[in-house]
Amino acid sequence: MTFTTDRGLLPNEEELRRAIEVANVPTLLMVLYQLTGDDTWLQEPYLPSRSRGLDLHDTGGLGEDEQRNVRAAAHDALLAWLNGAEPAIPAPEGEVLVRMMSTCMGEPVEVEYAPMMAEDMGFAPDPVRRPLSGDSKQLSVIVIGAGASGLLVSAKLTQAGIRHVILEKNDDVGGTWLNNRYPGCGVDTPSYLYTFSFLPNDWSTYFGKRDDVWTYFANVARRLELYDNIAFGTEVESAQYDARGREWHVSARDGEGRTVHYRASVVISAVGQLNVPHLPAIKGADQFTGQMFHSAQWPEGADVRGKRVAVIGAGASAMQIVPAIAGQVAELTVYQRSPQWVAPSSNYFAQVPAGVHWLMNHAPFYRAWYRFRLAWTFNDKAHPSLQIDPAWAHPERSVNAINDGHRGYFERYLRDELGERLDLIEKSLPTYPPFGKRMLLDNGWFRALRIPSVELVTDPIARISSTGVVTADGVDRPADMIVFATGFEARRMVGQYDVRGRDGQSLREVWGEENPFAHLGITVPGFPNFFLMYGPNTNMGHGGSYIQIGECQVRYIVDLICSMIERDIASIDCRQNVCAQYNHAVNNAHAKMVWSHPGMETYYRNAQGRVVTNSPWRVLDYWRMTHAANLDDFQCEPVVSSPRNPVASASAAGR
Repeated sequence: MTFTTDRGLLPNEEELRRAIEVANVPTLLMVLYQLTGDDTWLQEPYLPSRSRGLDLHDTGGLGEDEQRNVRAAAHDALLAWLNGAEPAIPAPEGEVLVRMMSTCMGEPVEVEYAPMMAEDMGFAPDPVRRPLSGDSKQLSVIVIGAGASGLLVSAKLTQAGIRHVILEKNDDVGGTWLNNRYPGCGVDTPSYLYTFSFLPNDWSTYFGKRDDVWTYFANVARRLELYDNIAFGTEVESAQYDARGREWHVSARDGEGRTVHYRASVVISAVGQLNVPHLPAIKGADQFTGQMFHSAQWPEGADVRGKRVAVIGAGASAMQIVPAIAGQVAELTVYQRSPQWVAPSSNYFAQVPAGVHWLMNHAPFYRAWYRFRLAWTFNDKAHPSLQIDPAWAHPERSVNAINDGHRGYFERYLRDELGERLDLIEKSLPTYPPFGKRMLLDNGWFRALRIPSVELVTDPIARISSTGVVTADGVDRPADMIVFATGFEARRMVGQYDVRGRDGQSLREVWGEENPFAHLGITVPGFPNFFLMYGPNTNMGHGGSYIQIGECQVRYIVDLICSMIERDIASIDCRQNVCAQYNHAVNNAHAKMVWSHPGMETYYRNAQGRVVTNSPWRVLDYWRMTHAANLDDFQCEPVVSSPRNPVASASAAGR
């Protein structure tokens, strides 16, 4: 990616001072070093300390005098740059970059990260992949879904000059961020990391809330003119590969219920993992006389004020909903099947100051280094703590010494937050290792549980009565509203449409009930020219942002499509042995990781115990695997038919 800055109009002295005062000091140190080349800023007493947990560590642990010196020097260096001075080190690389990264984080960053981070930070070229030869009109693409993945695919296909249409069942872009409107909805990934590398954003909060996130993706579609590529109100029902014509036939239903047919060379499924709500089968649910719905289907205008509300589930969605409504309801009952590990977050609701926006948009290198700090903290930093140490003395509570240290840290935080409420501590303290299930950020969850009108129930639910929820101990707790915060059918991928490959076999039949697999999480043997975004084993279980993984996937897919155009290839089909070897490696890696720990139930694993949603790899590993596609991994068939324009006819048929 390339970060650009705009010198623009010189700020007045007060604007510049205010911006520097709210700057993250380790980030500012890197800016200062690049602008001046002065080695002073990479030595004591200006070396930042290592941050604890997920804290942004804005001071870097520097003393007040050292912070003042850094800010004063940064003021002078930025003023000089604004007046025309060129950076002393515009593009650090190699050992210099590694030293800077390690200094910035206050801990060693291995040299192997230099190429990926140089590219991500804009210090090394990230060339736009386009067909170097051939006729791009010979090939067309159908993208299913206009959420984050679909927009990313469309942006990169547009950049490559490849014709495509997006089929979207909703009436606007955004996918899950359009559909999910429950109170408190937002990301638990830092906003500046949950952002396409090629299109930054001025976020209002450090962790984007639903409206801001949806607005960002809508702005992406507008700014890149992607709306013209989308057929809205078009729900895909089936995709069938025609081996003779070497093309895909896609059937969809439009907003008026009519069947619409499309044809294209390539289909890219961008529906993701978290799109079909999971509703547990609970006896008596059809008898409830109050309001009842899944969190992802929160009704417009639903009013919780003064009501008795039951929230079934205590995972990510519940952890956002409960604090958001706890002060409005008459009574709130939370039904928890198992507790979650919760990490503290000092700035979950904090507003991003205007000065930070100025730094992000104008100070050279600031956005790049700030994003690097987030990426390191929320991505691969935790990966070593997920590996099972077979010699570890306490496997029942943690998987290695580092993981046990995390357990102690999170447990102390939990006890501090719940204080004298020993009953809540007993219910809320997990027995399984940290990171065994999705790690959650505290947005007021523990404080909400302490409110007298809030009850945390851990007894299993036996049934739903006409007026409430009955637990196994026979207690019937009344409710006016029941909210299912029970997640999604993450193990049943490719949404609800039917996909049939070369031999007419259904993808669901190939995968079985809950056992999806794919080479790199992207391509499945027997399904030529069919690619998945956010497919099997691509979820970031150890933290981080799907956006970065999505960018890896789309780079790989676009590389394949460009190679098809350049080499006059009609179809590519992943070789069985390539896919099998990759998934064997995935399974072996998972067997040595925390998600295979028997102490918890998680949607990551299927009934046979195989982890099907999460990636076992570091972000760096996956970046390497997907940086360029190898056609030797595929069986390729040449183009033999005459030129055609399937997407153009499909677009006409769909509008």
